[in-house]
Amino acid sequence: MHLDVQDLRNFYYRSALGRAAQKTIRSEVAQIWPEAKGQTVAGYGFAVPFLRPYLADARRVVALMPAPQGVIGWPSDGDNVSVLCEETWWPLETGHVDKLMVTHGLEASEQPAALLKECWRVLGPGGSALFVVPNRAGLWSRSDRTPFGFGRPYSQGQLESQLKSHEFMPVRHAHALYQPPSERRFWRKTAGMWESLGGKLSVVAAGGVLLVEATKRVQASSGSGLREKVRKPLEVLSPKPEAKPV
Repeated sequence: MHLDVQDLRNFYYRSALGRAAQKTIRSEVAQIWPEAKGQTVAGYGFAVPFLRPYLADARRVVALMPAPQGVIGWPSDGDNVSVLCEETWWPLETGHVDKLMVTHGLEASEQPAALLKECWRVLGPGGSALFVVPNRAGLWSRSDRTPFGFGRPYSQGQLESQLKSHEFMPVRHAHALYQPPSERRFWRKTAGMWESLGGKLSVVAAGGVLLVEATKRVQASSGSGLREKVRKPLEVLSPKPEAKPV
């Protein structure tokens, strides 16, 4: 189930908890994708809070928002790059995206398999896809006060297994949002401390959000081509038998 785009915007831009989540996740994204100069960057779902750092240097930035969610114009201080699209039919050319971020998209989809096929289609050779989903073991997936409390949360193993089954190769993962999903002043003031401690104590404390980077796996062509079947290839190196007189 997709949340309404207005609810997502209000969370990330008009609440202290949402702004804290935006800051923390964006920091993790920057560790994985420090730059995108001259590249085509696309985001699906509601990825706009994390796409802004790439607006200046990327060749092109596209924010794809699914029809059940709705769309808003973004960015507010520049030319609009948001596009309303069908969940599994994006207005992008095949193999032209260098970086693809999926946030509030996969866990909310009623057709995750078809969605992953569309992700694979638009991603170019050598491209990178970053999936940001609620962590099944974290506190954020258990609270409906945030967008991460809706849809299907994932464990790292579940997400990586699903990606592999759709021709993606997971290459890196990270966790974020160790701070409790609370608006209370104490938790907001100590959010930085919890994020720092959580990263060091990740064995006993699960982050609320899971990030998995994956690349597109392309199998070798199975076409017939030109083949020659040689049962004993080393025979060509053997000396020819002497001709017998007739």
